[in-house]
Amino acid sequence: MRDHARRIAVGVAAIALGAATLAATGASASPARTTLAGSRPSWATSSNQVGSANAGASISVRVYLSPKGGEAALAAAVKAVSTPGSSSFRHFITPAQYQATYGPTAAQIARVKAWLKGAGMRVTGMGAANRYVAATGTVGAAASAFGVTFGTYRLNGQTVRAPEADASVPGSVGADVLGIVGLDNAPHMVKPALAPPAGFANARPCSRYYGQVAAKYEADFTTRLPGFDGKIRKYAVCGYTPPQFRGAYGVDDSGFTGQGATVAITDSYAAPTIGGDAARYAQLVGDPVFGPGQFTTSPPDGAFRFFGKCGGNGWYGEETLDVEAVHAMALNANVIYYPSRSCFDVDFLDTFSRIVDENKASIVTNSWGDVESAESAGAIAAYDQLFQQGALQGIGFFFSSGDDGDELLASGTLQADYPASDPNVTAVGGTSTAIGNGNHLRMETGWGTYKYSLSSDGRSWDPIADPPFLYGAGGGYSALFNRPDYQDGVVPSDTPPYRAVPDIALDADPTTGMLVGETQTWPDGVHYGTYRIGGTSLSSPLMAGMEALATEAAGTRIGFANPAIYSLFGSDAVNDVLSVKDANVRPDFVNGVDPSDGIVYSVRTFDQDSSLFTAPGWDDVTGIGSPNSNYPSALAGS
Repeated sequence: MRDHARRIAVGVAAIALGAATLAATGASASPARTTLAGSRPSWATSSNQVGSANAGASISVRVYLSPKGGEAALAAAVKAVSTPGSSSFRHFITPAQYQATYGPTAAQIARVKAWLKGAGMRVTGMGAANRYVAATGTVGAAASAFGVTFGTYRLNGQTVRAPEADASVPGSVGADVLGIVGLDNAPHMVKPALAPPAGFANARPCSRYYGQVAAKYEADFTTRLPGFDGKIRKYAVCGYTPPQFRGAYGVDDSGFTGQGATVAITDSYAAPTIGGDAARYAQLVGDPVFGPGQFTTSPPDGAFRFFGKCGGNGWYGEETLDVEAVHAMALNANVIYYPSRSCFDVDFLDTFSRIVDENKASIVTNSWGDVESAESAGAIAAYDQLFQQGALQGIGFFFSSGDDGDELLASGTLQADYPASDPNVTAVGGTSTAIGNGNHLRMETGWGTYKYSLSSDGRSWDPIADPPFLYGAGGGYSALFNRPDYQDGVVPSDTPPYRAVPDIALDADPTTGMLVGETQTWPDGVHYGTYRIGGTSLSSPLMAGMEALATEAAGTRIGFANPAIYSLFGSDAVNDVLSVKDANVRPDFVNGVDPSDGIVYSVRTFDQDSSLFTAPGWDDVTGIGSPNSNYPSALAGS
């Protein structure tokens, strides 16, 4: 893990999140208006408020429209098409059929437009497939339209705008409005970068397979390293290669290569060198390169934007990992990269709209997300409707479960990540995976890392904090959604009755991570280099590759896979990941590039993930376990 991809949440609100939600929705603010529950961000408190918003300032919003026939009918159709044994199981529809059945009606659109115009807003257009009405106006006009005043607040050193209370809409359009995006203008600032990303290389010694090199000495092989917990540990792997992953997960034994399947990848921006980097990497590890037309990019409408706010080329590493990891697991699958214009919700929503409307891919892997508390009801409703449309068309969405364990240290609150916690996506957790000589699976356990640094006298290992938690697979229980039916009987009944995360898991630990190749900026210029990387940003594309194998085995789309995945619980198609305590030693270049400034050493443990625990059966680190050689055929036949 080098960069932790975070999507930026913008001001949003909704009146409905579907049958699974816990949020109070559709509450009446008065006989004439319907509340948009959650439209006031959690950070917009009286203690943070610094003033009133300028009534003459400009504001732009999107009013997302409810599906024709209502959300309950859409949810029922998704359950039927995704559940083994249903008469509708895997009877998918086309985008045109979806729009005819569930698309907003002309009457809905007319009512919403008339309301906005009557409140003094200017309607500027419609979203793809009429999903939303776009409007602009003054803050004063928005206050009239949404029945709320706007204030200014201090957030992360900036002054931003937000509603002073939950907004509302007239009762006459209450059933037409799914959610509002744009009521606040709070950005989440991350590192700016525009050139190829800074070079990074892993230090030596390292092991080509798990447990190969004992960590008895430092790199000079004269200075002795201490043991950890009374044992001499092994040096971390240099980075697993695709043949090692295919051996460990039984891809070669399955006989499938993903032929006929198409995987979509979403991230922000587009690395200009990705085609050449992926080809060079495949040649380096002995794999076939993408064939003509096998890897393509579907660019967004409009130029990329908000580079500084979104971390710019920090996303290039995510893209590189995703592309190379999918190809590693499914050599013959087609891959389409869908770059978003930025890391803001509105642009990812537009990206998903393109994916479901184009309907070219049946598997979508997404190595990004944020804590549930950073997201608001409107964006969740808009995302969830797209996930449901995808399910009806045979498209399954896979999301990394997060890299900060229970999120307590990162956010101050125990919580799951979104969109991973959405009941209509597959949340992919993380393992620490030991792949031995001969590419066989030696051991796997939950990814959770405590870090210890080499003491100044070189005789012991000192914890970096108390506790020394560094990172680990995200998981836990949603504060937004009730437990979906497909988890009943699998997730232990004595746990909170909410959507449980994750669903399934593959390798994610940076200590046991994947070797990738990428063009980077080095002290001596811009050129290609390799490095080890991990995080659930790795496990999600690995899982997408396994899903491509299952698609080939089925001879048809799999779609939203969770009901079928949970039907495999306890079978020989998944490995029950258990608790295993171990640790490796990791050397790192002080300057991140070469040994000229020295090397530092640390111990990285396994299976110590905040308050989350690996256990027999389903657990909140690895879900039902990891897929193996039997998984593709078993899922196909479920």
